[in-house]
Amino acid sequence: MTLSISIVVPVLDEAAVLGTALASLAPLAAAGAEVIVVDGGSRDGTREIAEERGCRVVSAPRGRAAQMNAGARVARGDALVFLHADTRLPENALDAISAALARSSWGRFDVTIVGKGWLLALVATMMNARSRLTGIATGDQAMFGRRDAFERAGGFPAIPLMEDVALSRALKKLGPPACLEDRVATSGRRWEKHGTLRTILLMWRLRAAYAMGADPRSLARAYDARPR
Repeated sequence: MTLSISIVVPVLDEAAVLGTALASLAPLAAAGAEVIVVDGGSRDGTREIAEERGCRVVSAPRGRAAQMNAGARVARGDALVFLHADTRLPENALDAISAALARSSWGRFDVTIVGKGWLLALVATMMNARSRLTGIATGDQAMFGRRDAFERAGGFPAIPLMEDVALSRALKKLGPPACLEDRVATSGRRWEKHGTLRTILLMWRLRAAYAMGADPRSLARAYDARPR
């Protein structure tokens, strides 16, 4: 690792997965990465798990954008990685990020979605291909960038959904992303919980609406209104 790297993990009631997530980050922390857990008001012991693991824990208003921005503000690294609690970085993540940021100001990984059925594999394939074609990354792909690029792009906008797409658009103005073939592995739990095909169709509709100028707040209400 040639750059100092901070990994920002936004969490809200993630006690069921956070211990495993932080264990997977332990080798990266041992190699010099800073791990920051940003809690949005968990009530299930999430914060305590992070503290027991010796992570730096900060509090922020609920919402991924606000939480990731809060983590970025206190991070010490030259580069920032934004990682969902149910996403696992590859073992070579630090070297891969450092190499990518030597040629680009930001980037993301390819993704594998872990779960049952062929639809999730199709989702991952399409997500990776779309990202290469458009230069737009999603949070599931573990977006990363140089701190100065993140600051010049204005950070994550204060919107409740599509914050990753909005930031990608801002970062694209600084240059194209490094689209790494190294893969992160993310859980398919949210697709499976609400029905894989139903979730795919919903996300396509929401992304299309956002591209056409829909208010992210109305899109967030539609996302939250999924059958439980």
